[in-house]
Amino acid sequence: MDANDSNAIAVHNPRARKLRSLVWNDFTKERKADGSYVAVCNHCKKQLTASSRSGTTHLKNHLVICTSTKRIKRKKLVVRRLVLKSSDAKSEGVLSSDHSQFDQEASRQDLARMVILHGYPFNIVHHVGFRTFVRNLQPLFKLVSADVVKADCMKIYENERLRLHEVLDRLHSRVSLNVDVWRSNEDVEYACLSCHYVDNDWRLKKKILNFAHVGCPEMEQEISKIILEKLQEWNIDGKLCSIVLDNCSTSDLVANELLGSLRMKGFLISNGDLFYARSCGHLLNLVVQKGLESACEIIDRVRACVQYVKSSQDRLARFQKDAEQMGIPQKPLVLDAPASWPSTYFMLETACQYQEAFKHLAENDVEDACFLSPKDWSDVRAIVGCLQVLYNDAMVKFSAARVPTANLFFRDMCGIHLLLKSWYSSQQPFVASMAKEMLENFEQYWDLTRMPMAIASVLDPRYKMKPVEYFFNRIYDDASEGKTKIDNVRDSFVNLYNEYIGQSANSLKNQAFYGGNTSSYDGADYGNGAECKTSRITLSDTQRGLDQYLKETSSGHPARSDLDMYLEEAVHPSKSLDENFDILAWWKYNAAKYSALSMMARDILAIPISAVPLDSEARSLNHYLSATDAVTVECLICAQDWIGDETEVSPVNTLALVSSAASFEGNGDECLLPADGD
Repeated sequence: MDANDSNAIAVHNPRARKLRSLVWNDFTKERKADGSYVAVCNHCKKQLTASSRSGTTHLKNHLVICTSTKRIKRKKLVVRRLVLKSSDAKSEGVLSSDHSQFDQEASRQDLARMVILHGYPFNIVHHVGFRTFVRNLQPLFKLVSADVVKADCMKIYENERLRLHEVLDRLHSRVSLNVDVWRSNEDVEYACLSCHYVDNDWRLKKKILNFAHVGCPEMEQEISKIILEKLQEWNIDGKLCSIVLDNCSTSDLVANELLGSLRMKGFLISNGDLFYARSCGHLLNLVVQKGLESACEIIDRVRACVQYVKSSQDRLARFQKDAEQMGIPQKPLVLDAPASWPSTYFMLETACQYQEAFKHLAENDVEDACFLSPKDWSDVRAIVGCLQVLYNDAMVKFSAARVPTANLFFRDMCGIHLLLKSWYSSQQPFVASMAKEMLENFEQYWDLTRMPMAIASVLDPRYKMKPVEYFFNRIYDDASEGKTKIDNVRDSFVNLYNEYIGQSANSLKNQAFYGGNTSSYDGADYGNGAECKTSRITLSDTQRGLDQYLKETSSGHPARSDLDMYLEEAVHPSKSLDENFDILAWWKYNAAKYSALSMMARDILAIPISAVPLDSEARSLNHYLSATDAVTVECLICAQDWIGDETEVSPVNTLALVSSAASFEGNGDECLLPADGD
């Protein structure tokens, strides 16, 4: 049926109802062969029910996900088309009017941004190959000195710093901080301060604020002092929500120093009870490393076997030949970095596959003193089984989050808690012994992070209080203890909500009158010698004051709070645990309905408790940055982070790492600062 036929049916159907909802701007109503109607999304062509009784709520919920995804794809498509169009035009010898004239200053800026983005040394402008390339590409461009390039980079840093300062000043939400300690080749230490927040358009953002040199041997006092100074410089000390200190060796002392100072000023929510947290990845790292310490003897023996085979090319060749004859899949032997438990897991897993080859080597090589008995290999397989679950089901999932909001991993951490309890009761003594160490440490660290993660989970409309009730009733053997833990979460959630209600009420009161920094309108302005302010009040101002008074004094039919509505309503339907649900889009769409709760959601969901830290050895500056002064290091690292979004080149956590970190998976064209300066 063509468009004309469709229109004809619409005109001649006297019973057709006019579609009044604005949602129909994004849907087309079509009639199927069986007489039923469907709503076809104009963006993704998905069909949804459009019966007269189905309403339009499900159509609006679909648009929350569909249009945001389409907008991102459209942006990338437009960028690609512009790039292709520009490339095609140049290949044909055609230049648009915008590029008909060469701009020396614009090209200088492009050069400086290139140096920042890709970590090139300033003296690249003196390299013969680079100079030849630029001369042939654009003879009009006058190459500048390395000092000029450095000055241009510093100017870009300063301009971007002012822009970010304005963004944070206009920000409606609180921010959370993540602090990492880095080291140069000369053991000079730096504190990297990263700010996490949900912006005014409900997008999760992460920005490096500072990369500050730490010069004092008393680490905790120096780092806490640096953090307080930088918070004041950025004017965000009054809007700090939470802080994560993962690889700082004195994290507890630093947190206590900060907590005392900020709590005294009344800057923290819940009086600082949610202030200090650990990330899921770091907590898991600490727990697993503790468990592996109890198994260090047998792990050392496996490591010695691998080292023995790999120490000789002849021995390795014979070993691989034997393995091939035994039908063992050819995988390279892995030698771990003991500080990184995933690498230890890979080493043990691979070694188990070569068990028969190791046995054959031990029988025929008198030098081999690293023979493992069948009982030993059974214990190694038990370790591998535990690590496999923690790595594949937890660590990989933590690092795969597209938008790592704080609600994502509460269920996973509770699941790990249950796993450790079940392993602790294992019939295998070796597994039970290892799980005992892991469980004790997990419960110690989990007490610190449980509450902010639980509150974030309650703010997930797909689950609300359900995961808290389900897991706590199973984790705690004593029913009364489980109920107490559940009540604690509910009480903390309600108390936090009441704080935000107070903030919201104060905001409304300020808006109810004429605003500004002057006092509000009441009877005290008359008859006491005070200056009369009536000339500054409009009729609409007084009406807003009346509206506020009615809300505060009305007792006939008390309105239900948005907290009551949120908790009493059914959970948001979810098809599966892996559904690509955009929680920030949901809260943006429902912000008007849940005004105070949406303010809570913006602050809590931005806490970086789902961050996956690198191991401590990886947080090392490369040779180029290690040889650079501290001020320049900070400018380069911060500027690279700030301008990365504009070019769709997103700096990653491996920023400024030494080349040994290249084993981490990543895009080969990411913004890694070079391992060699010149």
